[in-house]
Amino acid sequence: MSQLKFSTLALALTSTFSATAVQAQTEPTDILERITITGEYRATTIDETPTSVTALVNAEFAERGASHLEDVLNKLPNVNFSGGSSRARFIQIRGIGERSQFVDPINPSVGLLIDGINYSGLGQAAQLFDISQVEVYRGPQSGRFGADGLAGMIVLESTRAQAEFSGLWHLGVGNYGERQGGLALGGELGALGTARLSVYQQRSDGFTENLYLQRDDTQSRSERMARLNVFSDLAQNWSLQTTVHALSQDNGYDAFSLDNTRQTLSDEPGEDDLSSFAARMALTFNGFESSEWLVSYSYLDADSTYSYDEDWSFVGIAPGWEYSSFDSYQRDRHDHTLELRGLSTQPVQWLGAEHDWVVGLYRYQRDERLQRDFFNFDLGSQDRFLSDYDNRHLAVYGELSSYLNSDWTLTTGLRGERYDNPYTDNNGVTEEPNDTMWGGRLSLSYQGVPGHLYYATLARGYKPGGVNGEALGKAQDPSLTELREFLQARSTFAPELLTSIELGHKWASADGAMALRSALFVQARDDVQLKGWINRDQSFVGYLQNAASGSVSGVEVEWDYQWTEAAKWFATLAWLDTEIEGFVTEDGIDMTGRDQAHAPNYQANIGLRYNISDAVTAVVQVDAKDGFYYSDSHFSRAEAVELLHARIDWRVGGWNLSAWARNLTDETYGIRGFFFGNDPRIEYAARTYEQFGEPRRFGFTARYAF
Repeated sequence: MSQLKFSTLALALTSTFSATAVQAQTEPTDILERITITGEYRATTIDETPTSVTALVNAEFAERGASHLEDVLNKLPNVNFSGGSSRARFIQIRGIGERSQFVDPINPSVGLLIDGINYSGLGQAAQLFDISQVEVYRGPQSGRFGADGLAGMIVLESTRAQAEFSGLWHLGVGNYGERQGGLALGGELGALGTARLSVYQQRSDGFTENLYLQRDDTQSRSERMARLNVFSDLAQNWSLQTTVHALSQDNGYDAFSLDNTRQTLSDEPGEDDLSSFAARMALTFNGFESSEWLVSYSYLDADSTYSYDEDWSFVGIAPGWEYSSFDSYQRDRHDHTLELRGLSTQPVQWLGAEHDWVVGLYRYQRDERLQRDFFNFDLGSQDRFLSDYDNRHLAVYGELSSYLNSDWTLTTGLRGERYDNPYTDNNGVTEEPNDTMWGGRLSLSYQGVPGHLYYATLARGYKPGGVNGEALGKAQDPSLTELREFLQARSTFAPELLTSIELGHKWASADGAMALRSALFVQARDDVQLKGWINRDQSFVGYLQNAASGSVSGVEVEWDYQWTEAAKWFATLAWLDTEIEGFVTEDGIDMTGRDQAHAPNYQANIGLRYNISDAVTAVVQVDAKDGFYYSDSHFSRAEAVELLHARIDWRVGGWNLSAWARNLTDETYGIRGFFFGNDPRIEYAARTYEQFGEPRRFGFTARYAF
């Protein structure tokens, strides 16, 4: 049925493309906005970049009533996310990306930068208030961003301060106890330059009803953040950007139900908390005739607590069968990033052509401490696990853009990176994974036809190997003696490599009424890092191991069309085909030939923005997503889903009053799933358990810009 729905949707869009393309040649239209992206070494327009990238501006967040990055991810082609938390923490691009973190440290496949600060693995920090733009780069980005860019990168940029004093008030309410409040202020600060400060707070009761505790707030959200960006001219040729972030997230976590509903039975609901402070200083010198140099340092301190009622129930639910357990993970993370970069400000002549260049040195250090408090079933009592994991990365990189003639450009980028990641824990496990990796890109682009960019890009991404500390510790358990050899053989895992070939076309009509961006790609994964699980009674052991290989191929299309002066169509379409090769689970199931986890075969977003009058605008859009496997180690799947969203805005003076709704038809759809036995009422028979995405949401916001 879902395949039929998508086919109808695709046919309707194709017909719309054909009809509106003819109309675009005969009707006058407004010019579509030209979007500049900042994630590349140099700011450039999105239609001049030889890679598949989507940029969402803040008006597009507002159209979905979005307060967090997770609220807009379904709008993006070949981008998915996983639950298992109070906020979407892990993101997958083209079917590649982590879905959870428990005991062992991980290196994300999809990175996250906010104002140039590395928040990779901390997706819950991606609050959208006063963010001017979200840029999503698909495909290997290690040549530009390093080890966190294996599958892609997400870049968030705060609204830039202007010389004139300006600001924004934001107030919002919604169902499920939603309350929002925000203030942004910016302007001239005399000798300090220009600055912008944003503060925001959001609260809601969550979407869970706990029947045992008779509460509807065990999955509540309470989130506060502040961001400050200051741009200072220190002296002639010297400038400084100073960034400070603070975030506090005190969220409940009570997402899974033994009955697979939004009604839980937990007697000890968990938490999903994050407290972080980050700062960055970027000093730029542009006194040389043909080059500019930047040195930046950033620091991030993040303390998180992730806990849950492991049995999802209460004492007395099934006497003689039940167990009771609470699991808590407290992480303390400290990051230091130092980077020196130089780039040309005017092309240099060499071998009969002009060239722009970039060179850089990058040093990254992450120290992560874990304290896990849990019930040890082997000891029959509470226990504590402690581990230390240190990341040390040193990289050198460069990129050369060669303008072969007025139409052809060849871009060559290369990055070499060395990592040393010592690991110790209180089980006596000591390992030091280390290796040298390299990645980059080779792009040939052609702009010989006005309004068109054709490109071919060969890119290679990488991510480090690591250690399976939990598996090594469990190898000593008497109850797992028969698995000791299996676990010890998986003490560490090797780096993963991703090679991609991408062909793309970007086009904007001469009158600016229509824009079309498309990409066709094939990707090959080597030494694929996949998550496996061992389940013995109520004892679970997770581990990463290298599968032989994997393959990914697909198409991405983005389309914007100013149909009339009042109406604008927009759409994204994505198709994805993935395959695992050489991965066998602990219980002997060969997953070769199966799709990767969290890799839906199709995704779409189609919408219409209509100006009813000079003061009133309405937006309607639909997200469509195919079903997908929840894990690489079992066959449970999410079902396909179509979600309807709408918004209406009324502008008067500096005020913008809005009514918004997401998931208008109140669809129930999964965002995280497990397959195991956890219900004592059915003697722990294995079944699929799901966390569901948000139900019907609606609310009202008032914004005043001054």
